[in-house]
Amino acid sequence: MSSNDKRKKYLKKKLRTKKSLGNLGKYPRLVVFKSNRHIYGQLLDDNKNITIFSSSSMDNNLRKKLKTKSKVDKSIEVGYDLAEKIKSDKIKKVVFDRNGYQFHGRVKAFVDAIKEKGISV
Repeated sequence: MSSNDKRKKYLKKKLRTKKSLGNLGKYPRLVVFKSNRHIYGQLLDDNKNITIFSSSSMDNNLRKKLKTKSKVDKSIEVGYDLAEKIKSDKIKKVVFDRNGYQFHGRVKAFVDAIKEKGISV
């Protein structure tokens, strides 16, 4: 399977999961993206088409702390960081967009960290 075919499959999955989210206007959308080395999380407002908050393992305040940690531990720390930002804006509920990734491993650790901080996903 060529990399172009893999990319097409991923984009189809991504679109399918976004469609299944349904009523996006009510709550902000929490999107996760993972690369081979890093993880990124964004809170998006689909009504205004803006990014409310973002956090990643590349952020300056997290990068030094995460240098020696595993990828799952990085995901947890990024989730905690993003959850603190969300709580500071008094947002209680978000809709999670897994962006075509399976809900296990780093993605699950990211969401569990956000849930631990009291945000309903």
